Amino acid sequence: MLLAASQDGEGHLPAGTHAIGGYWTRTNNPEIDIIGADRAPIAKKITLVGSVKWLEKKPFDNRDLARLITHRSQLPGADDTTPLLAVTRSGCTADGVPTLTPEDLHGAWS
Repeated sequence: MLLAASQDGEGHLPAGTHAIGGYWTRTNNPEIDIIGADRAPIAKKITLVGSVKWLEKKPFDNRDLARLITHRSQLPGADDTTPLLAVTRSGCTADGVPTLTPEDLHGAWS
């Protein structure tokens, strides 16, 4: 349960999350790195939408957040209330998005 390590601070994914994967169309627009869902391979409910930005010197920023929000709006089954997540090597400067860092990922496997 990698994402469970920090999503809500208590080790829980959003309610109803039973599958984690990604989503993209044939044109790769949108291309979403992390999707939480009620089931796989075809979800009825999307429970989480996330982005991985693994750049050494560029944190997940407001531009990345805006892109993630746009991609969430293009995802069937997701809406404005679907939680967001940033997984980032260099931190996060955008407000209001839960973030997993390399330390969080390492801690989840320790």
